[in-house]
Parts: sequence; structure tokens; C-alpha cells
Amino acid sequence: MVRVLICPDKFRGSLTGIQAAQAIERGLKRVIAAADCTVLPLADGGEGTLDALVSCLGGSLRTETVTGPSGNQVAAQWAMLQRGTAIVEMAKASGHALIQGERDALHATSRGTGELIAAAIRSGCTKIIVGVGGSATTDGGLPALDALRWTLRGIDVNVACDVTTTFIDAAEIFAPQKGATPAQVSLLTRRLATLAQIYQERTGIDVRAIPGSGAAGGLAGGLAAIGARIEPGFDVIATAVGFDDALADDCDWLITGEGKLDASSLDGKVVGGALEAAAANGIQHRAVICGVADPEIEQRLVADGVLVLTTAQRAWDLEDSLARAELLCEEAAVEAANYFATR
Repeated sequence: MVRVLICPDKFRGSLTGIQAAQAIERGLKRVIAAADCTVLPLADGGEGTLDALVSCLGGSLRTETVTGPSGNQVAAQWAMLQRGTAIVEMAKASGHALIQGERDALHATSRGTGELIAAAIRSGCTKIIVGVGGSATTDGGLPALDALRWTLRGIDVNVACDVTTTFIDAAEIFAPQKGATPAQVSLLTRRLATLAQIYQERTGIDVRAIPGSGAAGGLAGGLAAIGARIEPGFDVIATAVGFDDALADDCDWLITGEGKLDASSLDGKVVGGALEAAAANGIQHRAVICGVADPEIEQRLVADGVLVLTTAQRAWDLEDSLARAELLCEEAAVEAANYFATR
């Protein structure tokens, strides 16, 4: 019996991680009905982290009314898992998708994320995982800390992120994609430098020296200043869902994927982490199913023995690819199963 670990990230704009994983499983079983499939959607701390963890581990979804990135009130979900672990996804409270109207890089606030963390603490959690991808903010996390009254109350908080950007560099690296002009980037950089000094004076922590402290426009650094630990998002999520155990359990094939395969996919994100772990465990049959693929990255993976399949090649156009994403993902899995079954 062939044992398959199915561990995709979300396909942004079309499929959640669990939807992609289930489509892949259906495709595999069309070819090998008796295949023993472990469905384990993953994330790296970005959008989809909440869905991935709840789908794998169960738990209860809760909703809080918090301050959105534009200062308006929004309903934001978080989750309480078993054993008292809470999951907070920044995108739910302070994400760019919540911006109404024109983006305002100077005033977008992370306060709502702090309010969600505070809600989790009030609910009696013993550990919090904070996924910080998809943010709209470059405020260094100060509003979030104010919402927390500058304390995590002794709770173990892991900030899961997929970048190593440092605190002061957050504006230059991330603010332009959040609507900042060059002049605003300069202003935001100066603001972060001042804030780093304030954090050091008040907490004794120099956030400028912490890799990843610039994640989410510096929110990661702000949380680190009051005791949170910044860790690679893939590692945090993989550990939480038992990825290593699933991989070591006589796994024959590994199939991962995401919406867009590019250079960033191999740098701290789900696809790169899953493929690297599979190779380290001696798994020869590895595949990536994605929406679209950068040709250079695809060639690089193929040269390393990885099968790369795209749904775009099976669609008439982008609109068709998005509309039939589940079916196309399933068909790609059929091709992967046929390919691996003959080798």
C-alpha cells in the first residue's frame, strides 16, 4: 500500500489549504483507491494559518469585535485549540484585505491584533501562536502593545513569520506594497527607529538585533519586546500539526503546493520546507501542485527530482483556472499518481 502525505498551503484567491488537500486526495484515489493518504494542510504564519491549524487539530472558532486597520470596528476570528493553545491570525484583524477605500500606510493600525491576543489571554489560554502574514500595517506594533497594556501576562507567545527582515528595514521592504510613497517610506523608517529606542528603554530589548522583528511592519518586534518569541512560521505550524511524525511514518510520496510557485516558495514557506524535509527523510517521490510556476524555479525543482504540475496549464485562462480550481487540482493529482505509480 502506498502512503502519501498531502500537505499544501492555500491557493490564494481560490482554495484554502484544506480544500486543496482534499482535491489532491480525491485525485490520488481515482488512480490508487487503496492509497493511505494523510491530509495535513500547512501554513507559514501568513493568511490561512488559522484554517490550517483548526482543520488539522480541531478546536473552537471565536469571534471578537476589534479595531480594524483603518480604525473601524471589524469582526475577527481566532481559535482555541485543545490543551489551551490559541491561534491568532493578524490578517483577520489588521490585514490588508480589511482596508476599505484608499490605503493609508501611515495610519493603518495593528491595535486589533493586540485586542485579539488580549481576548485569547482573557479566555485562559496557556500558549498563543500569532501568524503575522497579510498585514496592512507598518506601525512597529505600538498600538497592539497599547491594547495589551505592554504585557503578555506570562503567556508563552510564538510569533510565526516567514521573513527575516529586521525592525528598521520593515518600512523599506514592506511599506511600498501597503501603499506607501517613497517619502512615506522615509518617514516610517524614522518612526520605527524612534520606536526601537523606546522599546529598548522601556523593556531592555533591542528589537533591531532580532531577525524577523520587521515582520508585519514591525509588529513581530513589538511583541518580542514584551516577551514573545519570533520563529520561522513553517517550523511553528509544522510542529503544531505533527508534520515530522507524519513524514517519518513510512511515507512513500509527498505532495505539497500553493497558488504561485516562485523564488519565495523555497525561502521559509510551506513548499520549500516540506520538500526539504521530505528529501532529508529519503522520500524520492515528491510533487508540487500549484496554480502557476516561475519557469526558473520549476526547472530548479525538476532538476532536483521534484514533479511540478500547474493548474494553469489545464485551464483556458486565469478566470477559468480560478473558477475550476478544485477540479484542476484534482486532475493534477491524477497525473502525479499515474507518474509515480510507474516509477
